[in-house]
Amino acid sequence: MKFPAFAKFAWGVLAYNLLVIGWGAFVRATGSGAGCGQHWPACNGAVIPRAESVETLIEFSHRVTSGLALISTVVLLVWAFRVYGPGHRVRRGAVASMVLMIIEALLGAGLVLLQLVADNATVGRAVAMALHLINTFLLVGAITLTAWWASGGRELVVRNAPSRLRWALGAAFGGMLILGASGAVTALGDTLLHTAGMSPADSPLLATLIELRILHPLIAFAVGGLIWLAIYLAQQGNEDTILRRTGYALLSIYALQLFLGALNVFLRAPVWMQLVHLLVSDVIWILLVIFAAQRLAVSAIHTETAPIGKAMIQTGD
Repeated sequence: MKFPAFAKFAWGVLAYNLLVIGWGAFVRATGSGAGCGQHWPACNGAVIPRAESVETLIEFSHRVTSGLALISTVVLLVWAFRVYGPGHRVRRGAVASMVLMIIEALLGAGLVLLQLVADNATVGRAVAMALHLINTFLLVGAITLTAWWASGGRELVVRNAPSRLRWALGAAFGGMLILGASGAVTALGDTLLHTAGMSPADSPLLATLIELRILHPLIAFAVGGLIWLAIYLAQQGNEDTILRRTGYALLSIYALQLFLGALNVFLRAPVWMQLVHLLVSDVIWILLVIFAAQRLAVSAIHTETAPIGKAMIQTGD
């Protein structure tokens, strides 16, 4: 399949954001969030600071890469409005991506300005981490839909899907958001315990996080069941080969993620394992979004017969 230039750029924006997300997790896992002090968007009061510590270099590089992610989303939005007609689904996806990217930046700024970084062990930080992860998932989902639609994906027709499937998909998406939030809080506990060197005796929050960490794998197994149910219902009476392959890939990677989660606990959450675990969760989320989009577009009216390419973009399809 030949993708238009815009679609290639949109997929590139998605891939780049995954790298930024991974680097952000590296900042948290290494306790480098305070590397620029309580300054934002400046770093230690300067636009380009002197890297007097490794933490400053790590945090400043994260801000640079995040800034480029913001710029790439602006380009995505402007480009979408130039080549797609009013009300087109690609435009809507680009607008959603832009709004969520702005929220993402504000959440990141809030973590720094409120000093919810490094060895901060407060409930406020735990809540902020959970909200940050949820918004990150939503942002990744919006960019994924934008790229998928630009690649020829049809409009979603949710109301035409069987009610059981709608409920199952909704539960799967909601479960993934809850799972991601619990994972973010669990990762915070690992950071405070292994990176900051804190003891449960010194922090009531850390003691609570350690006691509640068993909930994360339990939620993971429950969400795995919800995803399996959604895939099972989506494939009933549907012979779409691509849909089935996406479903099998989703289940396979989810099974791998369960193994990686167990390995992460066994290895006492090393930084590299935390990054792998997070990025695989993002891949699972992306596949779930694509799977749902493929299934919910099946019942759409087949009016889009033009080939994917420059001509289709110019006509607003």
